[in-house]
Amino acid sequence: MTVRERTPLLRGPRGTLRRTGVAWIFVTPFVVMFAVFWAGPLLAGLGMSFTDMRSTDVRDPLGVNLVGVENYLRLFDDELMRQAALNTLVFVVTALPLTLALGLAAALALNSGIARLPAAFFRLGYYLPHITSIIGIAVAWRFLLEPDAGPVNQVLGAVGIDGPSWLADESLALPVIIVMTAWRSFGFDMVVFLAALQGIPRELYEAAEVDGAGRWDRFRSVTLPMLRPVLLFCTVYSSIGFTQFLEEPLVMTRGGPAGATTSASLAIYNEFGSGNYGYAGAAATVLFTVIVALAVLQFRVGRSR
Repeated sequence: MTVRERTPLLRGPRGTLRRTGVAWIFVTPFVVMFAVFWAGPLLAGLGMSFTDMRSTDVRDPLGVNLVGVENYLRLFDDELMRQAALNTLVFVVTALPLTLALGLAAALALNSGIARLPAAFFRLGYYLPHITSIIGIAVAWRFLLEPDAGPVNQVLGAVGIDGPSWLADESLALPVIIVMTAWRSFGFDMVVFLAALQGIPRELYEAAEVDGAGRWDRFRSVTLPMLRPVLLFCTVYSSIGFTQFLEEPLVMTRGGPAGATTSASLAIYNEFGSGNYGYAGAAATVLFTVIVALAVLQFRVGRSR
């Protein structure tokens, strides 16, 4: 049977029904996973946030009481939660532009052919940390920054510099995690930026050169405008991930010293671990709302420009 003979089978009401059924066959696995692993826990957390549910109430649901917005009001009086929110804000505001800048710089360098070795070698090397286990990277960095036996302080000691206790100093612990996260994450942005750079028509650069535009003028007038959609995507993607950073402080500092690296996600994780399900559910709901609002704001600002 030829293609022309098969085509009528996909037309009309029966054809529409058949196409719809095929579509649902492919979509159903995702819908099930979405409902079980994302929408279900989200709704469960939202429901718990209006109760005083604790771990001891799991076997006795009748002991759970509705408390309304009491858990939400308690968040504003919790010094630990306020500190965690501030740490998360500092982390996002600092790590996001650093990651984007490193990714764009690496992409520009590879796109210009500055690397003598094959570009694929550098793409793999820069991207590899992004797909490596966060736990493994955090453990490796913790070993490198050990105050006594760590290679970093040993190298500093060899040149007469007394290395600090990187992860035990309140003023250094969070910056160290920010630097580590930017190093681990910029490879993803680099790959995306590089793909976008290679898609920019050469005619635009040639026209700019004819008009007498220098390298900086070409970057500002041609490259950046053409990268705006990709820049928006990387900004939203990284913001969502950075707002939820958890594994880095959990493995490297346990949130210390003195709460200097406790993130919002880590504080929520600790509350769940302590059995405060209702309070943790309220904190998780607020964090989710902030992430959604931040993404919507970034999309609106990006599209308006």
